[in-house]
Amino acid sequence: MYAILDIETTGGKYNEEGITEIAVYQFDGHKVTDQFISLVNPEREIQPFVVNLTGINSNMLKNAPKFYEVAKRIVEITEDCIIVAHNADFDYRILKTEFKRLGFPFKRKTLCTVELSQQLMPDMESYSLGKLTRALGIPVSDRHRANGDAMATVKLFKMLLNKDTSKKIIKDAVKIEQKSKLAPNLKEITEDLPSDTGVYYIHDAQGNIIYIGKSNNIRKRIIQHFTNKNSKSKKIQVQVNAVTYEKTGSELVALLKESEEIKKNKPILNRALKRNRFTQGLYSFVDENGYVNLKISHIKPNEKPITTFTNRKSGISFINRMVEVYELCNKLCGIDKSITSCFNYGIESCHGACIGGETPEDYNKRANEVILKNSYDNKDMILIDKGRDVHEKSVVLIEDGIFKGIGFFDLNHQINNREILESLITPMQNNRDTQHIIQSYMRRNKRLKIIELQNA
Repeated sequence: MYAILDIETTGGKYNEEGITEIAVYQFDGHKVTDQFISLVNPEREIQPFVVNLTGINSNMLKNAPKFYEVAKRIVEITEDCIIVAHNADFDYRILKTEFKRLGFPFKRKTLCTVELSQQLMPDMESYSLGKLTRALGIPVSDRHRANGDAMATVKLFKMLLNKDTSKKIIKDAVKIEQKSKLAPNLKEITEDLPSDTGVYYIHDAQGNIIYIGKSNNIRKRIIQHFTNKNSKSKKIQVQVNAVTYEKTGSELVALLKESEEIKKNKPILNRALKRNRFTQGLYSFVDENGYVNLKISHIKPNEKPITTFTNRKSGISFINRMVEVYELCNKLCGIDKSITSCFNYGIESCHGACIGGETPEDYNKRANEVILKNSYDNKDMILIDKGRDVHEKSVVLIEDGIFKGIGFFDLNHQINNREILESLITPMQNNRDTQHIIQSYMRRNKRLKIIELQNA
């Protein structure tokens, strides 16, 4: 659990500042679970430059509660939480100073979104909250007021959690929580899990990730792990101390995250993703008569297929569908082995390319359409799918035929602006696994929105 906060102060000498406004959002890694926002009477003068910056003046604070009156609420909302702030050293120092004046020791773990942003987004021009949120397309209202800046930090932190593919933030948080309240009771662990699509992480008592999986119903899948009798499930049941998760909304994003994060984190109970889990590929060649031939064949190490399939059965099913949809020739697609015309020509389903009855130019237009539709070679495009809630969409970025990564957006201008779009993206490795995942998903999901990007 996190307490994401922002504090406005009077300014002045070091350790003599007073709080004029505070906003705290309790955040469970997915949604805000509690909040506290209040002006505070600092009982001291506000520096003129601070008044100009924040708009908060002494008249506004005359009837505001003094710090001792809000201290109990601050303790409650930050208890068992990691404090998160943009320049956390400053906000945490101010809070500790105010509590010290009351004779109360205030101690919390902290995370700084400036430092996290520098680690996870090293190419940003500036890491000030205003410039960073603008570059990422994060809307900010009431800049330099505690509530506006705290909410912007919530949105930034949510994005940083998504970009942290090594899961260091989550692992550290789990490690802290184990000491206080997480019980190794299987039923308790499943109670707060969602029945949503996403990736889940099973942790041991030290916070280490021991298993990563993907599911369209996270809670149901974890219950299966906790009740199954196979050897992997039994090991999970013995070692599990906590389960964390990331909702993705999109099954495609979940598949890509699972593949990437298993490779990065190498959990001890995951079998390494096999590079040969898809064995068949779609290939094309031009025959001596000038016709484009398609065929399903075993994947060869040094040849790049147009698209890939898990097994031969799914490949043959695909090519049969393409023959029907694009009115292609069975013989030129490797299905019919006859020496003369193919079977479909006899029932008038083939235009006669098998016996030269249709020109190569006419036939190849349709055959090339199949190739173009099922390959993203040299393409710049984004795939838009469901997001984590109704207001959000997920995006998969492909540039020049290379998978670049995934992200989430809730405003159209975020994806219409190429620079902002690339900032939103969590970079990921492009490999044969990701190519197979994306192409397979594109074949299966006809409602997936695909937008070709214009060059800047």
